[in-house]
Amino acid sequence: MEMKIDILSTQPIKPSSPTPNHLRSFKISLLDQLAPPFYVPVILLFSADDFDCEAVDHVIICDLLKRSLSQTLSRFYPLAGKLKGNDSVDCSDDGAVFMEARANVELSEILRDPEIDLLQKLLPCEPYSVGSESSDRAITAIQATIFECGGIGIGVCMSHKVADGATLATFLTAWSATAMGTDDGITPFLDSASLFPPRDINTVLSSGVISHGKTLTRRFLFDAASLARLQSKASNSTRVEAVTSLIWKSAMDVAREKSGKDTISSIVTHVVNLRGKTEPPLSDRSLGNLWQQAVATVTEQEGKVELDDLVGRLRRAIKKVDKEYVKEIQGEEGLSKACGAMKEVQKMIMSKGEMELYRFSSWSRFPFYETDFGFGRPIWVCTITAPIKNVIILMDTKSGGGIEAWVTMVEEDMTKFQRHYELLEFVSSTQSA
Repeated sequence: MEMKIDILSTQPIKPSSPTPNHLRSFKISLLDQLAPPFYVPVILLFSADDFDCEAVDHVIICDLLKRSLSQTLSRFYPLAGKLKGNDSVDCSDDGAVFMEARANVELSEILRDPEIDLLQKLLPCEPYSVGSESSDRAITAIQATIFECGGIGIGVCMSHKVADGATLATFLTAWSATAMGTDDGITPFLDSASLFPPRDINTVLSSGVISHGKTLTRRFLFDAASLARLQSKASNSTRVEAVTSLIWKSAMDVAREKSGKDTISSIVTHVVNLRGKTEPPLSDRSLGNLWQQAVATVTEQEGKVELDDLVGRLRRAIKKVDKEYVKEIQGEEGLSKACGAMKEVQKMIMSKGEMELYRFSSWSRFPFYETDFGFGRPIWVCTITAPIKNVIILMDTKSGGGIEAWVTMVEEDMTKFQRHYELLEFVSSTQSA
């Protein structure tokens, strides 16, 4: 399907109240410093059939979005600034970029065949481009796209140097509540740097992280019924544990067949939210990169492993990222501890030679589907994954009972992976939204 996007306007949206002088230099935390120089992207699609009024004036809607965005940025003021080096944000109220656009297709066409290339056009920028200087780019960029049917797409890109998926979800909750006039004063916790003080470091994205070869991304849908069967088979695991382990096992089978060996070694990393693991626990509204990676492994010497075993390995790895772990990151050796997971991964790959790495991140339970700007809740929420092989993002379905897995692999591996017998036993769909 061909889709043309016409950009109607682009403008900065500044905070409705100027940021006070004493807040104009915002320190980012150590964990922000270590975050990749990408944007965190999300796309929310709203059907005209769900609008609360019959005649929708898109000019009024865009004005509402911009006005409420301006008010929200007054509380989330670092999101209206620009990065300054690798330790702070210049909060001089440059503003968030807001683009209005029109698409020459109906929303139903996107939902029927959600191709990655089409979804990319609904975002205000290329989220994984690392070519331009970060100090020249807005921290927040938004594109509101009107479809021929009257439906609306809202694509948001937020700098990963300031925000993670949880931050993005909190911001959308506050923005939509402001638009609805139901805002209860949602204010983010803006002092992560005091918990994880920044260091005098300058991180560089490792060469080879971005895949220059041909990668493919596919969306695998696990509905509530198939998830229940999978969880029962996988030691009554959680939804995320079950899907992660199934994908890991299926991917290992593909890698083993490709290698011609009976057994292989592999590594899984899984992002763990630290907000509930500090002492005292941080608010869910805490802004910044408050996560670490758990590391689970299978070595060639252990032979073939089953689903139950993978669930156990994953669960034990995640449990290691506990309150004591967080305290170590906050201590004098915090930098070493924060980098420990990836150093462990690199050491294993160097010692074992051929060893596939699978990177998982779960956005499950983030309240994206509760976002309501006054014209109904989204019919579908999605993201696009990085052009990095073996990256998997897990998201809730609209019903909340299922999971969508966005999987990126090199083309040869994906061709075999998407036909894996055990995966297909539980996947409900790989196509329509």
